[in-house]
Amino acid sequence: MNDSIKSKIPLLFLLSVSISWGFYYRSDSWLNDYGHANFEWLFLLDALLVLPIVCFMCVKNNKQATLKAVVLVCLAIWVASYIIPEQNKLLLNYLESGRYLVMAAILALEVAAVMTVYFSIKVAIGKDEDPDISIDSSVKRYLGDTVLAKIFSFETRMWTFAFFAKRIKAGSFNGRQHFTYHQKDGAKSNLLGFIFLIALEIPLTHLFLHFVWSPLGANVITLLTLASLVFFVAEYRAVSRRPVSLIANDLVIRYGLYNSLIIPLNNIANVQPHDEYVARAQHIKRYNYSGNPNVKIELKVPQAAVEYIFIGLDNPDQFISAVVDSASLAPQCNN
Repeated sequence: MNDSIKSKIPLLFLLSVSISWGFYYRSDSWLNDYGHANFEWLFLLDALLVLPIVCFMCVKNNKQATLKAVVLVCLAIWVASYIIPEQNKLLLNYLESGRYLVMAAILALEVAAVMTVYFSIKVAIGKDEDPDISIDSSVKRYLGDTVLAKIFSFETRMWTFAFFAKRIKAGSFNGRQHFTYHQKDGAKSNLLGFIFLIALEIPLTHLFLHFVWSPLGANVITLLTLASLVFFVAEYRAVSRRPVSLIANDLVIRYGLYNSLIIPLNNIANVQPHDEYVARAQHIKRYNYSGNPNVKIELKVPQAAVEYIFIGLDNPDQFISAVVDSASLAPQCNN
């Protein structure tokens, strides 16, 4: 079975037992002897014993399995506090108090891990190493090659460019040739415009929501808007620093903050100019901020169901020429 599917089984198991036992405890039928057999150990047996076993069976890395088991068990205890009737809670009363200590310990460990990653990246950037490699290697050291690691890499990249962009140069990234995209159709200027609009909107929207709707709602919306502002600031700083590059026998597409796409040159069937609108589709990947993409790449073999890639670059002719020359020299794949 695929590892990504197996990793989701513990959560699915928790959801299924929570729903089934929730129905059991809340029903008044012969199933639970009309409320006289609502024993808490029925759910706790699944939550405290079976669930951790499922975690270790589905997650290969013991550290990740342990962390997932602890988090899901704490979540299961929280669920139990709602589905198990108060008069049937004995052991659960103690577990409810203990879960906060466990969650606090996990949070402390995660903060320590985040700080370790932060200092690792800071040192790597100071040594003028490839920022993407520095971030990915630091994150994967703690989270492995998982979906969570990719999300955390994106978040880390966002904060890195938001606060340390001045220490990152396009030349710091690996590659024998780099291609920019921030000047195409005023892409970077448009991002700056969004930043000013968001910054102007925040105080006005906060005051309006505070007095018209709810102070709490205003605070939540403001925090979310501030998060989007940080994203746009980081994106604005990243577009002129993270280039599209040719590295050995690969084409590496870095675009803004998003995770890089690596395409083997021997998997490129065709690369050509383009000037038309491109609609969203499952087999198409678009990298473009303003206007229409000006480069179309066709793949010989689809990568993650993607057959065509459209990119907007500052100098498409130079890019196409470089890719064609490099692809002709790259080892050809065996079909």
